[in-house]
Amino acid sequence: METQKALPTTLMEAVKYFSDLSVCRGFLAHLRWPDGVSCPRPGCGSENVGFIETRKIWRCKACKRQFSVKVGTIFEDSPLGLDKWLVAVWLLSSAKNGNSSYELSRALGVTQKTAWFMLHRIRLAMKTKSFRSRLSGEVEADETYIGGRHEYMHNKRRKALSTRDDRGKSVVMAMIERKGDVRAFIVPHALDPVIRDRVREHVQEGSRLYTDANRTYRPLDVEYFHDFVDHTTAYVKGRVHTNSIENFWSLLKRSLKGTYIKVEAPHLSRYVDEQAFRFNTRMIGDGERFSLAVAATDGLRLTYKDLTGKVEG
Repeated sequence: METQKALPTTLMEAVKYFSDLSVCRGFLAHLRWPDGVSCPRPGCGSENVGFIETRKIWRCKACKRQFSVKVGTIFEDSPLGLDKWLVAVWLLSSAKNGNSSYELSRALGVTQKTAWFMLHRIRLAMKTKSFRSRLSGEVEADETYIGGRHEYMHNKRRKALSTRDDRGKSVVMAMIERKGDVRAFIVPHALDPVIRDRVREHVQEGSRLYTDANRTYRPLDVEYFHDFVDHTTAYVKGRVHTNSIENFWSLLKRSLKGTYIKVEAPHLSRYVDEQAFRFNTRMIGDGERFSLAVAATDGLRLTYKDLTGKVEG
């Protein structure tokens, strides 16, 4: 079984590089098990495994079960080969404005439904699993509204929607450390206590906090060096502005409105995770960003039923 020698740096190189399934298998195995293959079955983890060359799978000599390199990842139970999966990860992780299911279906030669399912599984891997430390220094916080208005929706659809405020839109909150990472997530509304609790959770006390004129942030003055800019009169007041986070909003909305067009509210968080992943890895190359995304697929699983509430068929 082959392993990677020099990682591809462009899409053309990636397509050629991953055209050989043995190379794909070796690449994913190296990322998952850099110190040697071990059984991914829950409760096992034994390193006493043997590779069955004729079937391209491993057999654990401890639990006596067989497994492929896909088991225990977002690729598990997919009939598609890793040659298509890895190219799909490359396309989504490198596309600044995202990649629609119709675009991916044409690129890979799969159905639109399959491409849609693939993209959501990849977005699951792009989600930040945990935050090791809170943001500090100069931090900007803001929220935005995404989605159509309730009065323009069919009554049945309107009742089915969740995480919506009185404006009929989903609320996305984000915080960004100047010249650093962004953290973005869906919140029920843009009022206390949700907004202030999220700031306290993600921003180190005593940091410089910059916001707009939303009065919800005002009580944080005692915990942070808080200052704000009123966008009805100005957008910059010396060091006080929210331009960094406005840049993230611009990228997010460009992908939602220009590429994905119509995003269902229950799935919006995954699209936010996707854009946050690309934003936080903006200073590295496509090849390195791709490797980070593939490495994050380990230990994750998303079934069609979990995604839609329906049985695939």
